[in-house]
Amino acid sequence: MPSAAAGPVAVAPSGKAAAPAALPFAGISPELYPTEDDLPYEEEILREPFKLKGWWRYLVARAAAPFAKRAVIYERALKALPGSYKLWYAYLRERLDHARPHPISHQAYSSLNNTFERALATMHKMPRVWVLYLTSLLDQRLLTRGRRSFDRALRALPVTQHDRIWPLYLRLASLQACPVETSLRVFRRYLQFDPSHAEDFIEFLVSSKRWQEAADRLASVLNDDGFRSVKGKTRHQLWLELCEILTKHADEVAGLKVDAILRGGIRKFTDEVGKLWTSLADYYVRRTLYEKARDVFEEGVASVMTVQEFSVVFEAYTQFEQSMLAAKLEAAEEDGGEGSDEDEEGGRKTGMEKLSKKFLAGCWLNDEDDTDLRLARFEKLLDRRPELLSSVLLRQNPHNVEEWHRRVKLFEKEPARQVATYVEAVKTVDPMKAVGKPHTLWVAFAKMYEKHNRLDSAEDIFKKATQVNYKAVDHLATIWCEWAEMELRNKQFDKAIELMRLATAEPSVEVKRRAAAEGDEPVQLRLHKSLKLWSFYVDLEESLGSLETTRAVYERILDLRIATPQIILNYAYLLEENKYFEDAFKVFERGVKIFKYPHVKDIWVTYLTKFVKRYQRSKLERARELFTEAVQKAPPDEKKALYLQYAKLEEDYGLAKRAMNVYDEAVRAVPSGQKMSMYEIYIARAAELFGVPRTRQIYEQAIESGLPDRDVLTMCMKFAELERNLGEIDRSRAIYIHASNYADPNSHPEFWKKWNDFEIQHGNEDTFREMLRIKRTVAASRSQTHFILPEYLMQRDQRLTMDEAVDTLTRAGVPQDEMAALERQLTSGPSQAPAAAPSTSTTPANRMMNFVSAGAEVRAESSTEQAAAAANNEDIELPDEESDEEEDVQIAERSVPAAVFGELGKRAAENREESSSSAQENEQQLGALERIKRRRQ
Repeated sequence: MPSAAAGPVAVAPSGKAAAPAALPFAGISPELYPTEDDLPYEEEILREPFKLKGWWRYLVARAAAPFAKRAVIYERALKALPGSYKLWYAYLRERLDHARPHPISHQAYSSLNNTFERALATMHKMPRVWVLYLTSLLDQRLLTRGRRSFDRALRALPVTQHDRIWPLYLRLASLQACPVETSLRVFRRYLQFDPSHAEDFIEFLVSSKRWQEAADRLASVLNDDGFRSVKGKTRHQLWLELCEILTKHADEVAGLKVDAILRGGIRKFTDEVGKLWTSLADYYVRRTLYEKARDVFEEGVASVMTVQEFSVVFEAYTQFEQSMLAAKLEAAEEDGGEGSDEDEEGGRKTGMEKLSKKFLAGCWLNDEDDTDLRLARFEKLLDRRPELLSSVLLRQNPHNVEEWHRRVKLFEKEPARQVATYVEAVKTVDPMKAVGKPHTLWVAFAKMYEKHNRLDSAEDIFKKATQVNYKAVDHLATIWCEWAEMELRNKQFDKAIELMRLATAEPSVEVKRRAAAEGDEPVQLRLHKSLKLWSFYVDLEESLGSLETTRAVYERILDLRIATPQIILNYAYLLEENKYFEDAFKVFERGVKIFKYPHVKDIWVTYLTKFVKRYQRSKLERARELFTEAVQKAPPDEKKALYLQYAKLEEDYGLAKRAMNVYDEAVRAVPSGQKMSMYEIYIARAAELFGVPRTRQIYEQAIESGLPDRDVLTMCMKFAELERNLGEIDRSRAIYIHASNYADPNSHPEFWKKWNDFEIQHGNEDTFREMLRIKRTVAASRSQTHFILPEYLMQRDQRLTMDEAVDTLTRAGVPQDEMAALERQLTSGPSQAPAAAPSTSTTPANRMMNFVSAGAEVRAESSTEQAAAAANNEDIELPDEESDEEEDVQIAERSVPAAVFGELGKRAAENREESSSSAQENEQQLGALERIKRRRQ
């Protein structure tokens, strides 16, 4: 196209520039001529045709123009500026976008390729131009032109920019239409540029089924210690890929030592051993080396270390044998159908074949039908699975004793193999590392010989077993005991005792000194202190020996200080059976000195029981000393049984008073959890021995002994019932009043019901009202959330009596020192009202036994009592309905039964009859206030 600077441009009358006569514009469409709007840009490029700015401004202004017109401008600009990269790149991009919608056979692609070639004449050092060109050639599938263009690009660009070209070149080589040889050469050249992408080449070789070169490349990669996979594959994965190629394409791969490669992988990659063994066997199968493949399978199942790997190899092995058998059966069927043609083929046989057939006709080695052999081999393999699996487990841990026992059971019908297995087991298992009990292998080995009546061999096994240095003394002791039991089973009694005597013999001083010098003390030096061994020995002596020898063994056990409480009891029983009672008691004495609680408990109980049974009251003082020593050494939890046994001794053979002392000591010594039951026993025995009145002291002691509140309440209820049975109604009521401090009406309704029944039967209106008042007071005190302070109490009501205030403060939980201060204040004040007689409902706990008579309460007669009652603001007014109901209360009286008294009942009854008349007369004449004062004095 002519240059714009060749001459002036005439503008056509229609607004378009007319082509000058001197320029050959006749071949260009008039639409592509410059218009009047282009005149400023045309003038600018005429003035400065070699400046990029004018041309670029022109192109930007005509961005919406058709591509053909812009192409004319580009061509004119590039003719003036052929070295402008910006113009060339923009032009090529627009040409590429213009050609893309058309098919590759369109003329636009030819123009595009021509433009690229013209651009590369000056832009051959620009990689982006090359990338555009090569990408376009790939899209057009121009393989030859593309390959040559790629080569030109690699030659033109520096090596540092080749990484932009090679990915496109590899795309070209990976096209299906590209010849394999061309692709191989491309990949080989690429590996020279970047060896790290060898995996891409290997994948291409595998996809192209070039197994030989793929194997060679994989082997070289694995031999290169500096190789790092760009795809994140481990060397193990690459190794497995190589093994798969070598085994599955064994006929197509040569030059590599497949066996050595796979065995190296087996040694190096232990987590895929099973797969590698099967791969190696598969390699020989594909090479038709079946016997070699079978040897590999055998080696594999004999060397794998895990059950999972064993399963992989064994399953492949069984499939191999099964396929071999199936192939042989198919071949036999085919040979049966071709038997008619045998004569025809026989004519073509060579003379050597005929001669060999003639001489080897009767030999079993020449039998081509080996179906039975293959079938037997397959069945034998299946039968061997448990044995092979046991071998795998033993390879994991050869010191697993239980697995050795299971392995021996596999050969129950083969004694020779059992013996071989036992020999291998006792040689392999290290007693210090054994999992299980290694001595059981020796014992089972010897019993196997005993089962087959080979006692001499069994004794030799035991003799060797006693020389083994076991981890524990008990293992060696078990060997000796089993040896002696074998002799007993075969009626060699003297030999069994001699074995025990030999086993329990103490090593000499020289042997101990030598072991100490070596620094490793074997269990044989500690065997003589084995309790298991001595127990067996003493059983043998008791059964087969004499009393003297048995006693000597027991004494030896005691001297070695290895006795147990059971040994002490057995020794004492032995002496007792032989009428050596004092010696038996001496043994008990030694036992209680050796052991402490809780182990000595059975010894003490047996000792005391047998001593009391033996001597009864003849050696009573000695028995008392034994019981005293026993209860002193016993912990609190164990004292109760001993105290009961002690008290039984005093009741049966001693004094009842001493028995009571024992019970009294017991209730103080036993723990709080056993006090209640102990008091119940104490009270029952006291009532039986001394009569019911004697139990009053015990009840009082129990109530004040610090029992839990619930037990105190129970004890008070029993005490009150006792007094009621004895006819002491006032004492019973006082006990109920005292017990009310421990009985919440909401938590203990049974107590209040029982008191209510008691008042209905034995009380009157006043006592019943008092019971109800106490019940309401206790309920209110239990529901309070704060305590009443002494100051508030005095400010609120100074007319309370001293006893009522003390009682209120006691229930409120005020300490004793504060109550004492209040008492002094009330007694010292001159304006205080005189103290009234204390009520039975406010009797403190420490004055529980100051009882008053119910029939002598006449509060209305005393003016001081009336004033105190009027001043007591805490009294609760009862409704009229309740008062009406209480008037109908019937009061009943019961006489005290004589059966509740013991031996002293008759004497007490006689004395009581004499003084009852005078006492009742004096009691009735006195008022309640006077009686209370006298009782306090």
